[in-house]
Amino acid sequence: MTPPPVDRPATDRAARVRAHIEESILPPLVALVIAAVVGDILIIMFGQSPGDVYRQLLEGTWGNAYGFGQVIYKATTLTFTGLAVALGIRAGLFNIGAESQLASGGFLAALIGLAMPSGTPAVLAVPACLVAAAVGGGVVGSIPGALKARFGASEVIVTIMLNFVVLALLNYFVAAHIHVSETLHTPEIHAGALPRLAAVFPRFSGSAANTTFLLAVATAAAVWWFLFRTRPGYELRAVGLQPDAAEYGGVRVGRVWARTMVLSGVLAGLGGLNYVLGYKHYYEEGFGTGSGFLGIAVALVGRNHPVGVMIAALLFATLSQGGLAVNALVPKQMVDVLTAVVIIAVATAVPEVRRALAAARSAGIGSGGTGNRERGTEAPRGVSVPGSPFPGARFQRAADSQFPIPESRP
Repeated sequence: MTPPPVDRPATDRAARVRAHIEESILPPLVALVIAAVVGDILIIMFGQSPGDVYRQLLEGTWGNAYGFGQVIYKATTLTFTGLAVALGIRAGLFNIGAESQLASGGFLAALIGLAMPSGTPAVLAVPACLVAAAVGGGVVGSIPGALKARFGASEVIVTIMLNFVVLALLNYFVAAHIHVSETLHTPEIHAGALPRLAAVFPRFSGSAANTTFLLAVATAAAVWWFLFRTRPGYELRAVGLQPDAAEYGGVRVGRVWARTMVLSGVLAGLGGLNYVLGYKHYYEEGFGTGSGFLGIAVALVGRNHPVGVMIAALLFATLSQGGLAVNALVPKQMVDVLTAVVIIAVATAVPEVRRALAAARSAGIGSGGTGNRERGTEAPRGVSVPGSPFPGARFQRAADSQFPIPESRP
């Protein structure tokens, strides 16, 4: 008997999905295993039981309402900064300026909250502060974007320098003009404050978790939609994958770079709302110190995907809060070392795991030799990609045919 026909497109699609899942999940898992082994060694060096330390870490974070609330609060800011960095990397840009963009967004939101009179309805005050935070971060992000698009200036150098310049200017304005006496923060905002989760769930009493977390979730969903369901998002990913091929296809690369840096700054600026509107209700010097740089780690561990960024933000927030929970057994700095190990492990595990998967597929094992095709990152059909980690890799446009790159543009 003649065997039934095989649905080749469906088989190829399933193989690509399986390959994508393998390359998305396996590297972080390998990195976490490496970090756990290193953590065990460090804990034993301090004369403690790894099981006891990890148990206390989990009980102090996810095991009680206060600890979990603190994890949510810290993960909220990291989600915004992680999304900001991830969006830039998707376009081939490395935004190291999330620190200053975060501070600018929080500062401008505080100014708007101070300018509005007390009693302003939340339906007006909150959106006004949100727009102010987006503008504050977007303006700072637009500077390296414009310099990159116009002069080809390195966004890495420009954003690093802007961190110093912007933070110094903000500290000057606060200290010289609008600070509360003998403090380094502004007066409390008159309108626009967001409620804490404890107002709805009393068990979270005492924690800094607030409803900005819901905004972070919504923002992550919006970034996903933008990247994978819109034409500008397709162009952004095409530029990040191969700018020369994208330009040949009609994409204005400089415009994409400038727009991406603005959007990246907007995302980071929104992170300032977590502290200013949701927690302290004022801007304070150094309120987001470290969150912008840690956002780089969040983006890398999350594989520059909005869902992965949220998971990675929860991971790093758990480690941050867990360091306080286990301080009675081991120094808090040990958890900081563990955080660095996770980052290093991810950086080394990703290429190694990809290489192993590619070798397995070439031998007919795993996903049927589908190669390194990740849905949504294909370049135009027939375009070879220089420097591809897999020899002879070619990118197809079929997976994103609903948003093709035009052959020409007026």
